Amino acid sequence: MVTAWTSVSSASKQPEAPLEIGLTEHLGDTVPLDLKFVAEDGQTVVLRDLVDRPTLVSLVYYTCPSVCRPLLNEAATMLGKLQAVDMQPNRDYRVLTISFDNTDSPDGSTRLKEEYYRSLPNGFPRDAWTFLTADSATIAAVTQAVGFGFKREGSDFAHPTTLVVLSPDGKITRYLTGSEYLPLDIKMALIEARQGKVGATIVKFYKFCFSYDPSGERFVLNSTRIVGLSTLAGVAGIVLFVTASNRRREKKVH
Repeated sequence: MVTAWTSVSSASKQPEAPLEIGLTEHLGDTVPLDLKFVAEDGQTVVLRDLVDRPTLVSLVYYTCPSVCRPLLNEAATMLGKLQAVDMQPNRDYRVLTISFDNTDSPDGSTRLKEEYYRSLPNGFPRDAWTFLTADSATIAAVTQAVGFGFKREGSDFAHPTTLVVLSPDGKITRYLTGSEYLPLDIKMALIEARQGKVGATIVKFYKFCFSYDPSGERFVLNSTRIVGLSTLAGVAGIVLFVTASNRRREKKVH
């Protein structure tokens, strides 16, 4: 599965063209809250009725063989730890998992929800984490709104991984990338979302330096990328050293 690093946009820059596969941040933009989805119970729901408090949104597809599972596993682990930092589900936040595969069904939502609900603390409200499916037009609307670029490749998809944080009025206030989330980082992101404040993306470098190993179901250091970065840094250092030396010689001559 292909993961892509983040392309950043901000209020001070011109909007970027959406990536075919990758993440183009739309911080400060608002997702269309009139979109209709189907929840795991088969009921049609309007996004506005779900995003009525700070909301964490994950975009996955249910048959994903690689990065979607670790993302949801880490989300479930993180949700179990949030109560330790005084963040209560339904009181302080809500979680939505949206499938970007229009062939996924409410039955798949139910199976996935039951799987992850079993890993949550006892008493975690069932309606605090909702799994949603939709038709292709609705999926396109929500993924384009958050800058999530994906592409079908055979029976799978190439896509980025991220959690998107929304304010109660649907504003995109933060992106959380990577494979591990600290409870205090999530708490701060949710507090900022409640206040409508836009924050910087957490963990950009991680997705560039690490890639997913599906055989071991873990993220591994991508040595090729690290060597490449080190080489570029070394070349840049040599160039700067030579330039500085030449300037010193020129000053001595004059």
